[in-house]
Amino acid sequence: MAVTDTAIQKIKEMIVSGALAPGDRLPPEKELSESLGLSRSSLREAVKALEVIRVLDVRRGDGTYVTSLAPRELLEAMSFVVDLHDRDVILEIFGVRRILESSASGLAAQHATDADRAALHELLDSVDVDGEITSLVEHDLAFHSRIAASTGNGYLAGLLDSMSSQTVRARIWRGITEENAVDRTLREHRAILAAIDAGDAALAEALTVSHVAGIESWLRNAG
Repeated sequence: MAVTDTAIQKIKEMIVSGALAPGDRLPPEKELSESLGLSRSSLREAVKALEVIRVLDVRRGDGTYVTSLAPRELLEAMSFVVDLHDRDVILEIFGVRRILESSASGLAAQHATDADRAALHELLDSVDVDGEITSLVEHDLAFHSRIAASTGNGYLAGLLDSMSSQTVRARIWRGITEENAVDRTLREHRAILAAIDAGDAALAEALTVSHVAGIESWLRNAG
């Protein structure tokens, strides 16, 4: 288990045991890291991750609090990132995405207009690589959505948008915990777009299969 995951697991145990309840303020960073046997840097990463999924509320100049979600909702949110109980279901969704998104990329290579391609380049050029992981995931969703829209098949685009909304937390968690996930994602996006620009449907499909399969592989091994 990664250091960040270990830190999250220990915070989860504090909530399960009742040591931390909804609305409680966490002890100061130095005190908490020492009591949990963690480095302060790994504790900070865990807090940042739990803030993203709304388990913790970081109030600048005040402290870090457990959010006021019901205990069951808190544990469900944390179970996703620590235990990944619904991993099999999410893997099935990604399996379907791999098939449909690769087809969408191939169709986009054949049917995308100049305006479609320009919009995709604008999306890539506007990414802040040092931004919050949530904004980078929003870019990923927008990039794939725009490719689907470029196919000219509205039903396919709508279906992919619906499926993508069910994988947001998995994408956020990968971006937080996997080294170089952001750089890899953007590099793969550029390669897919280059194939679309070239009108090479077979290459666009193959690159998209590899792109989506990367997160499937990470998810199988996570936790």
